[in-house]
Amino acid sequence: MAHADRRQRLHELVVALIQQQPELELLDADQSGSLAAAQGNPAGWLERNRRVVQRYQALVRSAATLDALVEQEVGEPAPNGKL
Repeated sequence: MAHADRRQRLHELVVALIQQQPELELLDADQSGSLAAAQGNPAGWLERNRRVVQRYQALVRSAATLDALVEQEVGEPAPNGKL
């Protein structure tokens, strides 16, 4: 049950962090509809999507770090002994 609780806390933290973002882009699902592809630059489409994914990854890492810090403060061990 602890794993499910942690997963729920992480989910809530990620959602809270996303809500704090002024503007968060979504992935372009298909390069045929993207501006970069329309301009003959499919590499630009890939690069844009890579940047979007990296931004989401940073939010998830931030949530995991915040969760570990909270667990440390309240005296609960972090999963696998990591922060």
